[in-house]
Parts: sequence; C-alpha cells; structure tokens
Amino acid sequence: MTWDITGMGAVASIGTTPQEIFDSLCAGRSGLAGLRAFDTTKYRAKQAYEVDDRARPGTDEPGRATRWLQRAVAQSLTDAGLPHDLGDVPVLVGTTLQEQRSAELWWRAGAPLAPSSLHFGTALREAFGATRTYTFANACAASLYALAMATDLIEAGAADTVVVAGTDAIGESAFGTLDRVQNDVPDALRPFDRSHKGMLMGEGAVAVVVQRVPAAESPGRRVHARVRAVGINCDAHHPTAPDPEGITRVVRDAHRRAGVSPEDIDLVMLHGSGTPKNDSTEAGVLSQIFGPGTGHRGGGPLMTAVKSMTGHTLGGSGLLSLVVAALAFRQGAVPPVLGLADPVEEAAGLRLVRETAAAADIGLAQIDAFGFGGINAAAIVEAAR
Repeated sequence: MTWDITGMGAVASIGTTPQEIFDSLCAGRSGLAGLRAFDTTKYRAKQAYEVDDRARPGTDEPGRATRWLQRAVAQSLTDAGLPHDLGDVPVLVGTTLQEQRSAELWWRAGAPLAPSSLHFGTALREAFGATRTYTFANACAASLYALAMATDLIEAGAADTVVVAGTDAIGESAFGTLDRVQNDVPDALRPFDRSHKGMLMGEGAVAVVVQRVPAAESPGRRVHARVRAVGINCDAHHPTAPDPEGITRVVRDAHRRAGVSPEDIDLVMLHGSGTPKNDSTEAGVLSQIFGPGTGHRGGGPLMTAVKSMTGHTLGGSGLLSLVVAALAFRQGAVPPVLGLADPVEEAAGLRLVRETAAAADIGLAQIDAFGFGGINAAAIVEAAR
C-alpha cells in the first residue's frame, strides 16, 4: 500500500513556501544570521537560522511556532484543493519544544499567556475547526513519527485524509543548553565537513496532506509524491549519542516495509545535524548499507542535507526534507550541502551533492531523521508518475 501526498506547505528561514525554500536551497542561499531572539552576551554561539518575521527588531513574540503551523497547514490544504475545514480530519503535529518560547516570554517579560495556547490543538480548532489533533514530542524525528501514525490511521480505515505537520521556534533554554553541552562553538551548521563544530538551531513549520484515494479515482488531483513506508524505532542507547545499530535497523526496516533494496534508492535526504558524532555515525551506517554499485545509476544514491541552509528545524526537520525530496522528483534537481569542502572520513564513499545543485532523474528517496534518546525514523517516498 502507498499513501498520496497531495498538498504541501512550509515556512523556514529561507522561504515562506515550499517552492521558495527549494529555490533557495538549490541556489545555495543560507538562512544563517546573527541571533535575534534574545541577548547573545550570555552565550558562546551568536548565530541561528531564524524566521525573520517579528514585528519589532530585537523584541521577541509569543506564539510564533503556532503561527507558522497555521500558515503551513493552510498552504497544504490550498495546495491539495481541499476546504480549510478539518472538522473530521486528524491533524498530527511533530515538535521538539512546542510553545516553550511563549512560556519563557511569559516568565521573563510578562508576555500574555493562556495555558490553552500552549496546545496546538486550540489554534487549529479556531482556524480550521479541527477536533482531532495530536502532538508528537519525539525530538528531531517527531514529524516522521507523525507520518508513520498517519499511514497507520489510513491503512486501518480510521481516516481517508490526514494532515501531518511539524513546527518549532527557538527557545532560550534549549539554545542555552545546546550552547553549554557542545564542546566547540559553531558559526554555521556544516554537515559532514571536517570543520563541523556542532548544531545550530533553525525554526519554521511544515505540513503535508496525506490521502488514501489513488489519483486515478480523483481526476485532476495532483500528487506530489507517494509514501511507500516509514520505519521507526527507539533504541534508547544513550541520551544524546546515536547508535549505529539502531539507525541501521530503522533504515533496513523502512526498506523492508517499502519492498525495496538499497539498489533502488536514488536519493537520501540526510539527517545531517552537523555534530561530529551524528555525522560520523550516519555516514558510517549509510556507507555500509549503500555499498559500491547501489543507487543512482550504480554510483550510489545522491545525498544531501538541507540543515546546512535551514539550520536544525527540530521536530519538523524530517518532514521538511521529505517536502524537498518531493520537489526534487518534479524539478529534477538536488540541492547541495552548503559548506561541504572536506568530507569526514566516514563519508568518503558517499555521493554527497557539493557546491551546486545536481541535475538528476529521481524516482525513489529515503529520508532520515534521528533524535535524542535513540528516537530514529526513516521514510521511503517515490515520485508520482
């Protein structure tokens, strides 16, 4: 069984629609800028990948993650040709921080805060009449976990249409924690490059409409891509360090569920968090799975990491990579990994797209998303042709 992606929406530091984001990625435009959310004098890192939409420079606002979520969901519904009425449509939202920043602004500066506004379901009900809303706090794999649940709901007959989304705004407590636990101070997020020093946070939202009905039964409906399978697991190996065995298992499980082999994969959308341990582990696992002769025309699948330009968008990052893959299918281009000049040893045999976008006929893609605590997810999606 496959599931159709019929609508897409997204907001990030490099664009306010999926197409704008994709165009920026292909052009090598980064959203990196000086941190705007709060006073940087307390922290070593001074950069982030923020959505620059605050009404007053230097003054943060509550509710930004919710605002982007509503915008991305609205985009996805319009794109799918559906009414903005989600009264009987499940909405599954993946997040890492939810509205933590709003609570910080209430605590620090007395910003207005209603407890109900901390739950995304309140705003989704007001904007779209949504009554079936669920939040997945599965760290950086959250939105792919939500996608897995969406496919289960449709397969079980509990829904014909599901909206899957992810959203996060940068919070000071999370930024500060990351600033203290990383050994080095990154000035940019550089996945798989020997100069990588760690992760920098990004922000934004993404949403897709997932439907059961084949396009042939709904004339005129556009299908961006088809979900073949989503593999998920939690290896609980370590609070922060990734486990090669857990990641290997989730990728193999996704391939098994999709009925594909490594030789079938044309593109891998890497997790690519820019931390030395995560990069080396992911590259090492993929080097074992995608040996010589696999993937795109026998040279191994093309691989890229959008966090090099969007920063780590946390809970929505996996779904954002999926949206980029869907656009790569249609437009025949794969964005590069920005700043990749000297790949780490473990990535030496991988076909990482570097410097400029690569023209390619992509039919099948794998999307990686790995979170703290060993929360792993991998999705397999195919072009709708």
